[in-house]
Amino acid sequence: MCVLLKTLPRKSKEPTLSHKPFTPAPAGSRLLMSGNEAIARAVWDAGVRVAAAYPGTPSTEILENVARYPDLYSEWSVNEKVSLEVAVGASLAGGRSFCAMKHVGLNVAADALMTLTLTGVVGGLVIAVADDVGFSSSQNEQDSRFWGRFAHLPIVEPADSQEAYDMTRAAFDLSEKFNTPVILRLTTRVCHVKCLVDIGERVVKRAAESFVKNPSRWVMVPANAQKRVPEVFAREKALREESETTPLNRLEPGSDRRVGFVTSGPAYMHVRETFPDAPVLKLGLSHPAPMGKVKELAAQVDTLVVVEETEQLLEGEIRAAGIPARGKDILPAAGELPPYVLRRSLAALLPELAAGADEKAPKALPVFPRPPTMCVACPHLGVYYTLSQLRNVTIAGDIGCYTLGAGHPWNALDTTICMGASMGMALGLDKGRGVDDAKKSIVAVIGDSTFMHMGMQGLLDIAYNHGNVTVLLLDNRTVGMTGGQDNPASGRDIHGQPAPRIDFAQVVAALGIAPEHIRVVDPYVLPVLFKTLREEIKHEGPSVIITNRPCVLIDEYEKQPSFEVNEAACTGCGNCVEIGCPAIHVTRREKAIKPSGKEVELAFAAIETAACTGCKLCLQPCAPDAIRPATPTFPVTFS
Repeated sequence: MCVLLKTLPRKSKEPTLSHKPFTPAPAGSRLLMSGNEAIARAVWDAGVRVAAAYPGTPSTEILENVARYPDLYSEWSVNEKVSLEVAVGASLAGGRSFCAMKHVGLNVAADALMTLTLTGVVGGLVIAVADDVGFSSSQNEQDSRFWGRFAHLPIVEPADSQEAYDMTRAAFDLSEKFNTPVILRLTTRVCHVKCLVDIGERVVKRAAESFVKNPSRWVMVPANAQKRVPEVFAREKALREESETTPLNRLEPGSDRRVGFVTSGPAYMHVRETFPDAPVLKLGLSHPAPMGKVKELAAQVDTLVVVEETEQLLEGEIRAAGIPARGKDILPAAGELPPYVLRRSLAALLPELAAGADEKAPKALPVFPRPPTMCVACPHLGVYYTLSQLRNVTIAGDIGCYTLGAGHPWNALDTTICMGASMGMALGLDKGRGVDDAKKSIVAVIGDSTFMHMGMQGLLDIAYNHGNVTVLLLDNRTVGMTGGQDNPASGRDIHGQPAPRIDFAQVVAALGIAPEHIRVVDPYVLPVLFKTLREEIKHEGPSVIITNRPCVLIDEYEKQPSFEVNEAACTGCGNCVEIGCPAIHVTRREKAIKPSGKEVELAFAAIETAACTGCKLCLQPCAPDAIRPATPTFPVTFS
């Protein structure tokens, strides 16, 4: 037997999706696609000229895929409002345009949206909004269908990937027919579930060859805006007529007429699976709703049930039209409506379902619990370890990977509301503090992308109003939680090409923070990080600490040799475990008595050397110096 020892070259990291070279499949192909992928193809096939977005699960992969197609401009915008404004500008120039965001992103873009409903569009403009039904990755479960009612805009709702493709293309035609933006309402299930999609021919068209000046339409001062209001209501009336005739809305007959259903989006799939013989009004253009078709279905069935995710919205409109209907009185008010929920909810109407009225959700596979945590060697680990060691500190958190600092073992976040909220909330905590909080320090934590998205205004407010707040600006050079997308901190655009890289220290100084209280630190050097944080929270005024290490999942991160625990030297102090690195785990626990007589629990640890990247965070708090370089191991080939 011969043993060959050799060192293998380090594999280069995979480029992000939007960086990968790509040749579009020809028209007529049948492809396995997620809803996000299907929408991206439809955007290209619809001849879109400009596409913009801000990443946010479950919508992120839409623009990542759009960026791979040739002959269109795409960008990661700094926030959703900017992405919509870019799309609006492109539409006014006569080209078709597109923007995408998750549901909470439309809150950010609402300022532009609510005036856009008055101006209308020139080139077709579709706004894809992905609702996170079921709280898979979001702080709330808002229903974006309300925006159609609020802004008097049509809403198109696909149920699967094929419809995502078809309805995206139809939405551009609808937009140009009625000179209106169209909301493409998605949910997590549409975005991420794959099915076979038949794709068609690409058609490039422009509604105009250039921007046509028309101040009475495009300059929305009050006098001009007032004149546009009648057009909004005339458009909505025409859309109601369209809703009755469009093939996007179809009435499917059924032999079992005890219950008929009105539904849209993925809920339609659940209804069809659960009640294959029931009549169903399937809404693709769900707003304005086709009340004539609803009345037609209601006349055919004993009971009409509205199945909608998530709010009691369409049901209320149907009942307001004088059509008796059931809905949220028997269906859950939140979350998805899979077959087991529908069977349980309709047991009162259909006796044969009574036997399964106690049916529960399918049991998850018995796997080892894996709560969400930060990555091995994440540069945020040292920050939260340090924060967890401080006392009398209130910590305002934000949205991003660092939100996980609220969990075990750090427990180092006290608030998290929305993007950029850490800034304003920290200032409010400072200005609103009571007697019991007088001696507490206020810290705000925010990431680089979130800071650029909506945090800069908050920091300006802190500086302007003399807030006694220390801001931790965690620059890891990427949008980490949504998959490592580029942003102005990464020095690359959506295609991976060089772009200006923001200098956070200069930006922070320009926003009014004194230069002596702008500190740039290495988050892997715990003593310096701890000392810097202690110094700045003692300062009576605003200060900013900027960390400067890249996310471990991007190309800029350089892996170092691994470490291991010397079991003979380990005393079970558990300090390394408190770092929170997933590569460190407890091998055994023991009880011990201190000289003072107090009983303590010892935690003996080990390091998964295959996962360890050599960041050296765990070495620094190790009391007995029991962590050492790992014994080298090499791939072994037998011949």
